[in-house]
Amino acid sequence: MVAEFTTTSFLLAIMLGTLLAIVYSLRILVILERRIARMEKHIEKMSARVLKEEASITKTLKKKRP
Repeated sequence: MVAEFTTTSFLLAIMLGTLLAIVYSLRILVILERRIARMEKHIEKMSARVLKEEASITKTLKKKRP
């Protein structure tokens, strides 16, 4: 009886530990996904600024050509 209880407790502890590890991993994945999304947003903003500046330079160069 005591051996059964110990084995059952041990198996439940292993299952609970595994589930907690999965939940923690998913939490980390969500945090990383949000961080990457923010980085992508910043890169898009920088690209838009570069394109705008490039268009401005091109326009200025076209005006200066005879």
